[in-house]
Amino acid sequence: MPVARQSRIWPSGGMHLWSSGATSPAHSHPRGHLVYAAGGVLSVHTERGTWIVPANRIAWIPARSTHHHRAHGDTDMRIVFLPPSLAQLEPAHPAVFLASGLAREVLLTLTGTRHLTTGARARLHRVLVDELREAHEQPTHLPEPRDDRLRAIARILDSNPADTSPLAALGRDVGAGARTLSRLFHDELGMTFYEWRTQLRICHALVLLAEGHDTTRVAHACGWANPSGFIAAFTAIVGTTPGRHRRALSRP
Repeated sequence: MPVARQSRIWPSGGMHLWSSGATSPAHSHPRGHLVYAAGGVLSVHTERGTWIVPANRIAWIPARSTHHHRAHGDTDMRIVFLPPSLAQLEPAHPAVFLASGLAREVLLTLTGTRHLTTGARARLHRVLVDELREAHEQPTHLPEPRDDRLRAIARILDSNPADTSPLAALGRDVGAGARTLSRLFHDELGMTFYEWRTQLRICHALVLLAEGHDTTRVAHACGWANPSGFIAAFTAIVGTTPGRHRRALSRP
């Protein structure tokens, strides 16, 4: 298993430089913490599902929440542990927030080489949490199904996100009717099958873009017949076009 090329950990945070494909073991922390990819893309995996964290997102992992990370592309991962008083202001579940310019700069300052006094660090923590409270949770979360039939469909589409099979055809492969599966997607995951499949495809697209593939290739690899449909879906979920997102990943 690939490991971080470089790591620095201190009481209030840390940084890891991951090679593409590197994965951390499952673990938890006694304190809630924020995770940011200053370069590359991270996926955060928990029992509740997978969160994709591109460069314009910040992930929140509550205290004692078991999780592991995977790097997609060479990834500069930053971590900020929050004191309990501020952690209470964040959700009780893992979440991903839009990273404003201010939040990004504060987080980079907190995890950089600049010496900060205890008071300055505390003030920056408060600014960071205030910025996240103003931001909305972002839909880069792929919920993990519990039903065995939904899990089987998830495995099929995860291995081939370009699969355009309708739900009825997938149902024949897993031994359930389309109506039953539609109800399960709604009841377990809170979305339709087609919404969930689009979310899965966008998660794959974020990874492929981080690996350097162009928009047209990513569109076809993720199941869109033409790039314009992919660009529209990507922009609706991620908040920027694939091209702008890819350029942002290459910034130092």
